Order: sequence, then structure tokens, then C-alpha cells
Amino acid sequence: MAAQSFTLANLKIDSFYNHKLSSPLHFFSTRNPVKSLNLTNPWMGGDFSLSLDSSASVSRRKIPIAVVASLPTANPESAVSDAKKPKWSWRGIKSFAMGELEARKLKYPNTGTESLLMGILIEGTSFTSKFLRAHKITLSKVREETVKLLGKADLYSFSPEHPPLTHDAQRALDSAVNQNLKAGGIGEIMPAHILLGIWSEVESPGHKILATLGFTDEKAKELESFASESGFLDE
Repeated sequence: MAAQSFTLANLKIDSFYNHKLSSPLHFFSTRNPVKSLNLTNPWMGGDFSLSLDSSASVSRRKIPIAVVASLPTANPESAVSDAKKPKWSWRGIKSFAMGELEARKLKYPNTGTESLLMGILIEGTSFTSKFLRAHKITLSKVREETVKLLGKADLYSFSPEHPPLTHDAQRALDSAVNQNLKAGGIGEIMPAHILLGIWSEVESPGHKILATLGFTDEKAKELESFASESGFLDE
């Protein structure tokens, strides 16, 4: 079944250059533009003239740039109207992007729950990442446990530019979305929801690594209680 996707941000940058330069281009101070330089060469026995044409105008073409950031979901229940689509926080988006990048760095063919977990820690500014570090769950430890569990990629292998999600990573993101929908779609989907989604996938590498490093159901419930508080911004 083809995965649908939530559009999390639709940022348009119309143009960085949408006008012509209003003043001539000079290599010297614009208060005293130099139109020409007379250079005398004693060795050649003549004068040479270097002209700087200040009348030439430089135009820059308008370049429309559309930046679309989205996180995939395969959950049919999540296919709601644009007005009701849950919004992802910028920390949630960055955590996903950093996880995808970490999968590429490790040369893995897919972005799994272990990569999403590392993405949360790499982003580093969320309450969730601080919560993990407070319980001695750090990026270096997660990376080490990931290699122990999944092994090292072949030296000559290459990861795709956007490593596709594993099934458990997809379900973890779907779980993060569902947590927001069950709460009435109030607030944004944050790294806390991603982490709780990872923990809900009991057979996933991310869950196993968290358990190995001391994360428990009690800690998950503690984090969930924080995330369910009104005004929680995961920062």
C-alpha cells in the first residue's frame, strides 16, 4: 500500500533576488566611482588604460524556491483534511531529519527506530532529549548499542539520500500522530511523541536499545505525563 504523507510545513521563499541593483557596481568606494585608471609601465615604455564601465547594470533573475517538509504516514486514519491535520513542531521535524542523516552516516539502507532515537538526541534542545540524557541515555551509548545490535554496514555500501523508513519506524511515527489525534489534535507533535512511539514498538531496535540502557515503562509514563500537560512545548 502506498504511503500517504502529512505536509508539516509549506515554506515559500519567493526570491532572494527580486530586483535590479539600483546603483552602479564599482570596485572602489561608491562615493567617488572610478571610471578609468591610467597605469604607466616604465618597463614597456607606455601608458595603459583600464576602464571600469559604471553604466552597466546587473540584473538578477527571480528564483522561486519552494521548500516542503513532510513526515510520512501509512495510517489511513491519519488521512484527514488539511484543516485537521496535526502539525509537527520544528523540533519534531529536525529530530526526524537528523535521524535520517544518522542512518546515512552509518550507511544503513533504512531509517529505523534506532535512527529516530539518535535523531532526538542529535537535535538535543528538546525536553525529551534532556530527559534521556538525565537518565544516562546518550548519543554515544545509543550509537554503540546500535552497532552491536545491527552490525556495521559494509565499507563500500552506500545509503540512499533519503533512507526509507522501516515498518516499525513507520508505525512509531503513526503512533506519534495518533497520540495527538486522540488528544483532540491540540498542540504540535513533538519529539516526546516520537520517543513514546518508538517505545510502543516492543520488537523494534529502538525499543531494545532503550531497554538495554535502562529506559522503562515507568519512565515512559513519566514522560507521557509531561507531554500531556497543557502548554507542553518539549523545550
